[in-house]
Amino acid sequence: MNNYLKTLVAGIAIIMPLTTPSLAKTLRWSSAGDVVSYDPNAQVDSFTQGMQHMVFDPLVRRNKELQLEPALATSWEVVEPTRWRFKLRQGVKFHEGQAFNADDVVATILREIDPGSRNREDLPAVVGAEKVDDYTVDIILRGPYPLLLNDLAAVYMMSKPWMAEHDALKPGNTSTGVTTYANNHANGTGPFKLVSYEPDAKSVFAVNESWWDKPQHNLTGVEYRPIASDATRVAALLSGELDMIAPIPLQDIDRIGNTPGLKVVQNPSLREIFLGFNYRPELHAMPGKPNPLLDVQVRQALWHAVDLNTIQKRLMRGKSRTSGMLVAPEVTGYDKSIDEPLAYDVKQAKSLLTQAGYPDGFKVGLNCSNDRYIADEQICLAIASMWAKIGVKAEVNVESKTTYFPRMDKGDFDIYMIGWASLPPMDGFSALQSLLASSNGDYGGSNPNGLSDGKIDALARAASTELDEAKRVQMLKDAFKITHDQAFYLPLHQQPVAWAMSDKVDIPQFPDEYVRPWFAQMK
Repeated sequence: MNNYLKTLVAGIAIIMPLTTPSLAKTLRWSSAGDVVSYDPNAQVDSFTQGMQHMVFDPLVRRNKELQLEPALATSWEVVEPTRWRFKLRQGVKFHEGQAFNADDVVATILREIDPGSRNREDLPAVVGAEKVDDYTVDIILRGPYPLLLNDLAAVYMMSKPWMAEHDALKPGNTSTGVTTYANNHANGTGPFKLVSYEPDAKSVFAVNESWWDKPQHNLTGVEYRPIASDATRVAALLSGELDMIAPIPLQDIDRIGNTPGLKVVQNPSLREIFLGFNYRPELHAMPGKPNPLLDVQVRQALWHAVDLNTIQKRLMRGKSRTSGMLVAPEVTGYDKSIDEPLAYDVKQAKSLLTQAGYPDGFKVGLNCSNDRYIADEQICLAIASMWAKIGVKAEVNVESKTTYFPRMDKGDFDIYMIGWASLPPMDGFSALQSLLASSNGDYGGSNPNGLSDGKIDALARAASTELDEAKRVQMLKDAFKITHDQAFYLPLHQQPVAWAMSDKVDIPQFPDEYVRPWFAQMK
């Protein structure tokens, strides 16, 4: 982790009480959207992965400083450049009583890298896993790879006997519509047990009294309720029905912050928000006609036509940081010289469209979620209005993330909003290999619309095996420079992390936006 990120985390983590109150409580909290699936391999939604982390443990995990530390693996060594050996923690049991061992690790790894897994991109360098003995596992790589531990921090261990019993050895996938028993049920080794799950209504968790680690919380349980309406969610907090909401609507920060018994905690997030483009021969909105978005001048025109300052001041209430890159300053690979958005210039935008052969604009679809990112629906409506000034007729469609992301993965959209926090590795290689590299099964897992650039592909493959850190980071920057110059995506801003809670709740806030109740204390 770079020093900038260490400083950021240290500055925003809330110091936990040194004593544990005798009376523990249930943490009741809410956000706008629900868990996409409790199957760890069915999605790549970081909110969902954060919720799953309450139930599941990885081999290595991130501590309060977001540094990597042992979890279900106690130690590891590089046997050879393409083989890492992990010693496993003994005496650990899954919530339903199964003993944790090497068979579970092998089955979990094979499930994650299965061609049918939606999040196989989270282990881009892994080609297999082999049992050495009951508590030793080798993970096999396609080549030398410097970020394996970073990636493994988001690989949640599942019970092989449990998966076999419920016909879930193969992964689910929300994008392809494949569901398994693991979609609505979970059996991990983590600090909390999933007691019940009602999709779009409630998830109830109980404390795992047999957890292998020493608890740093004093909770008796956790209840999560998705509440789509900002007003309803805020009202539930104000009435005492909820203990916390994450995030808080930006327009309510001052009101809640000035309410006795409540507090607001806010800091920068790692998440960048941007628009992706369709690079197929035709747009969905213009069938039978050439796709205007294939012309870099058109993409630059759209960028020039977005008034990022107005979005930052009015919709984001001055809390976001306008940006020109796909990664935040705290992420490895960031380059300030690249992080320059194109200036808001309607005249220049019209000129570029004219040069590209679209003096009167064109029709395009603009799709967004309405329960995933801060002000996501409002931002898309504002952008459509801005594009109308240059003759681009954007038809806005918004929907819940539970249907939005599967449709995005299928390539159903012309232009679409996406957020990226460079997880799990917290490294720019995440964006390079998932968003920018051509989709071929091993790379481009979140590049569903045909973006393909030979130079970027070469940089992605070279960076994946480069062990010289300076050379590797320069490769990331080179790829991001091409991305900026070609306007392959349209960056908007780095959004904040803003939570509101009872002043009886102490819970650390992290730039990856994960809510980690296993660090929570309630008075």
